[in-house]
Amino acid sequence: MKVRNVLKYSYTELIDLFERDFPGIAQAAKECGDWRDFEGFLKEYIRATLIRRPSPLSIRRFFRMFVNRSRYIHDFSTGEKIRYEPIKWLWEALRGEAMDIHRDFLIDRYFLFKQYQDSFDVLPSSEQSKSWRKRWKVGIDEDVSCERRENRVRICQLLIGKIERRNKMNSRYRFTPEMEDGEKRGLIDEWWKDYKFHLSMAIRDPDELNLFLDNTLSDKTMDILHDAKLKGIPFFVTPYYLSLLSIKERGYDDSTIRSYVIYSRELVVHFGHIQAWEKEDVVEAGKPNAAGWLLPNSTNIHRRYPEVAIFIPDSMGRACGGLCALCQRMYDFQKGHLNFNLERLKPVEGWERKMERLMTYYEYDSQLRDILITGGDALMSQNSTLEKILDAVYQMAVRKIETNKYRVKGKKYAEIQRVRLGSRLLAYLPSRIDDGLIDVLKRFREKAVHAGIQQFFIQTHFESPLEITEEVVQAVRRLLDAGWIITNQLVFTVAASRRGHTARLREELNKIGVLTYYTFSVKGFGENYALFAPNSRSEQEVKEEKVYGQLSQELENEVLKILEQPELLNPGLARLLDKYDQPFLATDRNVMNLPGIGKSMTFVTVGLTKEGKRILRFSLDVNRRHSPGVDNIGDIYIVENKSIAAYLRQLEELGEDVEDYFSIWHYSEGQTEARFALFEYSRQYTGITGDFTNLIVES
Repeated sequence: MKVRNVLKYSYTELIDLFERDFPGIAQAAKECGDWRDFEGFLKEYIRATLIRRPSPLSIRRFFRMFVNRSRYIHDFSTGEKIRYEPIKWLWEALRGEAMDIHRDFLIDRYFLFKQYQDSFDVLPSSEQSKSWRKRWKVGIDEDVSCERRENRVRICQLLIGKIERRNKMNSRYRFTPEMEDGEKRGLIDEWWKDYKFHLSMAIRDPDELNLFLDNTLSDKTMDILHDAKLKGIPFFVTPYYLSLLSIKERGYDDSTIRSYVIYSRELVVHFGHIQAWEKEDVVEAGKPNAAGWLLPNSTNIHRRYPEVAIFIPDSMGRACGGLCALCQRMYDFQKGHLNFNLERLKPVEGWERKMERLMTYYEYDSQLRDILITGGDALMSQNSTLEKILDAVYQMAVRKIETNKYRVKGKKYAEIQRVRLGSRLLAYLPSRIDDGLIDVLKRFREKAVHAGIQQFFIQTHFESPLEITEEVVQAVRRLLDAGWIITNQLVFTVAASRRGHTARLREELNKIGVLTYYTFSVKGFGENYALFAPNSRSEQEVKEEKVYGQLSQELENEVLKILEQPELLNPGLARLLDKYDQPFLATDRNVMNLPGIGKSMTFVTVGLTKEGKRILRFSLDVNRRHSPGVDNIGDIYIVENKSIAAYLRQLEELGEDVEDYFSIWHYSEGQTEARFALFEYSRQYTGITGDFTNLIVES
């Protein structure tokens, strides 16, 4: 039975399908007078089916998904109590007595039984995997570059009009009255290389967005965007990033990057009521967060793990180069803490003293050795501001070393080993990587090495190979030459989850010297419904596509060796791939950020809602340390925010052949991958205390 056909079936047609393909089950449902009798029948049915193909794993999987004695779970993300009775619902549905059950519930159950009836090869061939990868265009492809040059001509002409309309309002980017059109265009071409020009000219209104996209947005989309503006959702898209989108009817497929700047109806509906998915980001004065950590405030320092705490400065770093539609800190934009009022975000008097106080949190914490400076976006801070932030980090790291000299063995505090700057500007605005920034990064690295800091990362976010342009290639090379390793975090949206897309991104990033770090599942709250891809698809991607990038021990050793000199990564990584005849390096982990708990992809499917949404029971990632406050948290249940069937329909709307995804129904459990060695914390000298500071574990 073709998947595409089943997805379109009505409720009645699905019952007919059960009667045709599983007549014994359909008949038993009608004959059993009580759903518990039907449950007993199903147990024997599955045992008899598996006698022909013995599989203890399949038996366990079936009983977890279908015959779960607990009828209630608490959704860890929402706190809601969820009732689920999958066998009772199937019994009622097949008897025609439960019209409130969504047809996606029946579709999921149909394919569950199909697993036991048919066998299929899960792993596609390397040639098939390659063909999926090669479907996707790259930003440096000539036909893509050609269209974008046309986009730039059109956008620059519009920018001339925009500047003329606001000439008196802007003293930096303006024309004089006697300028000819050619002179104006020459100035625009020169300003295009200046990242501040793009920030100054960013699109902040739906109608202006449509104008700069040559009025190609549909009426339906414009209605959503106008409602978004009324709701208070910010718009901020730079001319550079808009030039990456295709406006041609038969242009390249830009769905992945377009979904970052075009908001969904669900986001508009939920904006104003969005909560922090990361429960640990909710902080009350004097109380520990969800992971047990005491923090100075709710805005500047965020923490989940013992070794690392995020630092968000009170600077322009609280803005971004654009608002991603699925931003994990959308709740902070909602309350205005993160925003695009760039002038108002410049550091105020007294900020440096406040920053010094915040640095003492790291200095006097017994376990912290990794600081991730982000926001917003770390590189939105001006060079002078960023240098002051990094200098404060350096001074703190030095003081931590000096203080340790007076602590006895076994009582010493962990020292700072890793500094990371979180930024999407490499994709949104690569011209930000200017001479001044490179000088700041070089100076900091040179002195920080003497303070025991060993790793310097730019932690960036490319979502699509279409974001890799010539400007990006140059920016990456400059950062590598400055001694900073670049790692990428991808969010596994519906568009990004299409066959081969993420693998192609890994391939193209490796070619320019960027390592992949995480592939994140989208958080499951309602505002992200349009973008969420089920975790079963993430597992499918690992097993069927990412598998061709697995590193042998020999290759891993060579990669680690070259990482000692970041300036060799481009073209060093590409040469290693050629040497080992490998398409890419699978150095990232596919994970989901669990609220308050951390990253994991260790789960089993234990049930199904009436809407066909899978209920997953997660376990902590055993590959890393966690806060003692969550070590014994117990069962972690997450209800996915859409059914697999609904997800496949979205793929079909994007032009995908859903038969390519048939095996997705097979993936009902997952195991968190081991971390690539570079991302493990190196062992510090003996004598570090095992005691925790800034921690309260509530019983």
